[in-house]
Amino acid sequence: MIDINNVSKYYGKHQVLDAINLRFKKGKIYGVVGENGVGKSTLFKCISGLETYTGEIVYDNGSLKDKIGLLLTEPYFFSKITGKEYINLLTKARGINYIDCKVQNIFDLPLNEYAFTYSTGMKKKLALTAILAQNNDVFILDEPFNGVDVQSNVLIIEILKQLQYAGKTIIISSHIISTLTQMCNTIFVMESDKTILEIDKSDFERIENDMKAKFIKSKLEHFKV
Repeated sequence: MIDINNVSKYYGKHQVLDAINLRFKKGKIYGVVGENGVGKSTLFKCISGLETYTGEIVYDNGSLKDKIGLLLTEPYFFSKITGKEYINLLTKARGINYIDCKVQNIFDLPLNEYAFTYSTGMKKKLALTAILAQNNDVFILDEPFNGVDVQSNVLIIEILKQLQYAGKTIIISSHIISTLTQMCNTIFVMESDKTILEIDKSDFERIENDMKAKFIKSKLEHFKV
């Protein structure tokens, strides 16, 4: 279990997160949604230990940073590293000295080619392949479906379901609300006023319709054809 207690984050004088309190349990899939700029990616980086913050993040199974796999919206790769070398690099960082990359290559990536030559979707699939090979207990995926082909998106959904059955904790942000409502046990809605709404599965359809109506109305209110 991950407990987030009164976590706040400032960039200079600009407050991004304001005393956030959340709980993520094992064997559950959580969605995090909200408009651009509300702090989803910042929250993920705080949980992963990539950003400093005030407050407390507690994990009940040792060091969280050694058990977490983070998929960033735009994964970074060194210019002269192949896909295979990247997977080996990340697994060795977890103390795994050997990995069968052919078996792990579920997305059929050209692992002997330099990662920087990959398309956006291929880079995301390579980064996901590497954190899956690490055998993490917690997975945080920031927009995992963006830029990825339809077939791979279906495969990713099935992989996440298997991780859930294995007792892993999975936290996902996505602008594709229908995909989250299909997979998640709970969805957290981050608002621009820094409040967070917790939505259970029984209310997914209602909140999806409410969010669509609110968003469309605000965007089309003054629009004329």
